Amino acid sequence: MENQKTFTLPGNLVTDGLNESQTVPVEAARSALTSAYENPVLIETSQRLAAFRQTLEKHRGDRQLIVLQDFPDPDALSSGWAYKLIAQTFNIQCDMVYCGTLSHQENIALVKLTSLPAQRWPLPTMKGRDLSSYQGCVLIDNQGTTSQMMPFIREAGLPIVVVIDHHSSQGEINAEFVDIRAQTRATATILTQYLQSGLLKLERNLREHVRCATALMHGLRSDTNALRQAQEEDFLAAAYLSRFYDAQLLSEILQSSRSRQVMEVIERALKNRMVQNNFSISGVGYLRYDDRDAIPQAADFLVTEENVHTAVVYGIVHDEDEELELVVGSLRTNKLTLDPDEFIKEAFGQDAEGRFFGGGRSQAGGFEIPLGFLSGFTESSEYAKLKWSVFDAQVKQKLLRLVNPDSTSLWA
Repeated sequence: MENQKTFTLPGNLVTDGLNESQTVPVEAARSALTSAYENPVLIETSQRLAAFRQTLEKHRGDRQLIVLQDFPDPDALSSGWAYKLIAQTFNIQCDMVYCGTLSHQENIALVKLTSLPAQRWPLPTMKGRDLSSYQGCVLIDNQGTTSQMMPFIREAGLPIVVVIDHHSSQGEINAEFVDIRAQTRATATILTQYLQSGLLKLERNLREHVRCATALMHGLRSDTNALRQAQEEDFLAAAYLSRFYDAQLLSEILQSSRSRQVMEVIERALKNRMVQNNFSISGVGYLRYDDRDAIPQAADFLVTEENVHTAVVYGIVHDEDEELELVVGSLRTNKLTLDPDEFIKEAFGQDAEGRFFGGGRSQAGGFEIPLGFLSGFTESSEYAKLKWSVFDAQVKQKLLRLVNPDSTSLWA
């Protein structure tokens, strides 16, 4: 065996049991290479990685802006961090930013406990912000439709260099490199595959690498419902991350407590819910901008009720800084034949410019609808109640049209 001929596999070859550059017996290498070049999925993966590497090389030495959705979740936060670290190996410096806020207790804990380098750029500050020091924009776990920052980026003439996302396509994207995989459960899985390919070699003795791996494990876990909805590629990504992540740190993040405000919204969702055809639909009234993450948490709770496979929770979110009001909603489902993206788009349609008010991914979705002319705070409690009753009824009408076509009117 000592004289057995060996062969070093290429670093971007991803195949069972051979996920990194390694020296193996010639026969094993021949088998792995033959399998790779006969497998369309592996060919596509190899081509995608080569294109990504080429894009990074082309922008070596640049400074880029990583844009997350306004209310980034663990998948977005961890994936943005992973891209930032990969980009650093190509001497690309990145700032990771979001326009909204962190209100979910686990997201706050994730950022604080890992020192995750995400910066909040509130919308009012964007108007006077100079973006001329950046050569490009990167969209991670979104396609620009869920960030209020995008109009300012377009106005500054900042080109979109990279888009990496796992949500369904939100329309045509003009970017140098696009990796959108609607069938993949988490963007963290995609970024982990980039790490596995050798774009960045994680080191167990580097604190930042360990914390990023922990964040990626949390992001992957979050978007696969604690791996209960994970696919093979998610488990393979988790197995790779298991070599580097800090289990105790992840446990601390997951043990963060719900705030009283979140508990109150869940209570309102339970009180106001109506159940039809195994759908639970609930309006929770008015919420502060900083508490909007209570809506998806309430949907997560309602979908656990017996004989309910899908929950939709929504409310009017008031942004005092911008004097802006939105109907914000979340959908959660356990029904494998229900496509959240199609359901939400069909229910709420598009705005005047053709942009959908919402969308989704596997077993989850969300929507945002501006109140337009009726937006704005009023001291009249009677008027506020009247406005809520109108929007509450309208949202229910649109949902019931799909949930129970035989009874499309609330007043029947």
